[in-house]
Formats: sequence, C-alpha cells, structure tokens
Amino acid sequence: MNAYKQLLFALSLVIYGCAFNAASSPWEQLDADQLESVLTQKFADGNYSPKGADSCLMCHKKSAKVMDIFNGVHGNLNNAKSPMAGLQCEACHGPLGNHNRGGKEPMIQFGQNSKLSTQTQNTVCQGCHNDAKQMAWHNSTHNLEDVACADCHVVHAATDPVLEKLTVNDTCTNCHTREKADMNKRSSHPMKWDQMTCIDCHSPHGSMTESALNKPSINDTCYSCHAEKRGPVLWEHAPVTENCITCHNPHGSVNESMLTHRAPQLCQQCHADDGHASRVVQQPGVDAFGGGKSCLNCHSQIHGSNHPAGSTLQR
Repeated sequence: MNAYKQLLFALSLVIYGCAFNAASSPWEQLDADQLESVLTQKFADGNYSPKGADSCLMCHKKSAKVMDIFNGVHGNLNNAKSPMAGLQCEACHGPLGNHNRGGKEPMIQFGQNSKLSTQTQNTVCQGCHNDAKQMAWHNSTHNLEDVACADCHVVHAATDPVLEKLTVNDTCTNCHTREKADMNKRSSHPMKWDQMTCIDCHSPHGSMTESALNKPSINDTCYSCHAEKRGPVLWEHAPVTENCITCHNPHGSVNESMLTHRAPQLCQQCHADDGHASRVVQQPGVDAFGGGKSCLNCHSQIHGSNHPAGSTLQR
C-alpha cells in the first residue's frame, strides 16, 4: 500500500510539473501566424520600457553575443541613426511589454531559430535600411528564395563578416558551394586569397541586371578590370562582343584562362568540322593542332584584331 501511495504521489508531481511548464511558457505553443498576431498587438499597445536597454541587460548582460552590439555601429550611442541612440534594443526586437515579468511575452527574434517568417524579419531591417542599394531587393533571388538578412549579416558584433573584404567570400560560399569549388580550381580569379570578393561583381541585395551584377551587363562587369578587351577593334570576334561567359567561366575552371572547354573543342562548338587542319579526329597524331595552344597557335588575337590583315584574328 505504501508503494502504491508513493507511485500516486510521483505521478501527481509529474502531472503538476507538466501543467506548470505549460502555463509558464504559453508562447512556445504558438505557430508563426499566431506569434505575429501577438507581436502586432504588442506594437499597437506600444508598451516600451522607460529604461530602454537597461531593462533588457538586467537579464541579458551575461551573454557576450548580446553585449557585442556595443562594439559595432548598431550600438553606437553617438550616432543618431543607430538603434541604440533611439529605442535601443526595442527598436529591433519590439516593445518590451511584459516580457521581463510573469509570462515572458515573446519578442521579435531573428535567425534560424525564429518562428517568424523571413519577410517579417526582413521588414524590421528595412525599416532603417531602405536606401537606393536596397531598391532591387524585392525582385532579387535572395528575397525570392526566402533568405533573411540575419542569414548573412551579424548585428551583434564589432564587425559584420559580410562587410569585411577578408570574410565576405566565406559568407557567400556557405550557400554558393558550386562557385566555391570553381574558385579553387587551377585557373580562377584570386578569390581564394581574398584579393577579390564576390561583391566586386555582384550585389547581394539584387540589381536590375542578370545574376545581380553591379554593372549593366556581364561584359561591362568583365571590362571593369579587363579594359584591354573592350575594343572597339577593326575585326571583332562575335562571341567576345556578345558575352564573355560564352567561352569563360568567371568563377574558375580546370582549363587555362578559365575557359569552359579546351581548344580546339571550345572553338569547334561554333566552327564546325570543315576539313581544317586543326579538326579533331580519331586517329592519333593526325590532329595537327590538338596540343599546345591548338587554334591559338595561329589565331592568337582571339578577342579581336586591329591589323588590316587580321580578319581571321591572326595578327
């Protein structure tokens, strides 16, 4: 009988404990839509803390991740545009309400652990970051793929890695793994040494051009550094004037000069087998220009020629 009473007592403790936990954290049971509704009501009530960040730091000051914000631009009290100079923590995380009392009302949370939709999280950031650099964001691939600002940016830090030349490539290649593989191939731009960055060519917040390029076109992007290929020239090579990536992979290649294929295979994608000496044949040794620079042994001015006799791009 004593054992039976002990069992009932133990079960009652378990049931009471479960009821207590459920009552102490009711917000964890809400789905995304319900949570957004609660937060919307909190904004409508406008119950901000009169002590600002001091109220938050009563509990969160032991977290280095939280305190790091005071080392960056978002925590700069001397900058009128900084959140810390205004509503402080509540500028981004919403009104405090009863968060620090009783039921621990939810606040706006960012990152992968947040229940809020990507669009809702990003709206908070865009409340301040709405300059011309963000004008193409809504049409950008990142936005359409539900990439949150917090997926790339670190606010609570002295330096945001995505804004640093030495770390921005690491941030981009966390998702763009194919490009990471290409930039480590034998022929590539000096991105693996951080001498060139992804944002030198691309705008992560979107642009009016394909592949979120900073320049109006792919060729204009390439000409920013390779001005000698721009022309105009007397004899032009059509693929060069149309699109550089017809022949080159800008992120890197196993072939020389970042070519998508080796010559003569690259050349013969357009120049069909018409009996030319450099054609690829099955018999070994018959292909006269299959080695070395292949077609480029003769047609060395492949990007265009200004020589009066250079119609075949030979001079």
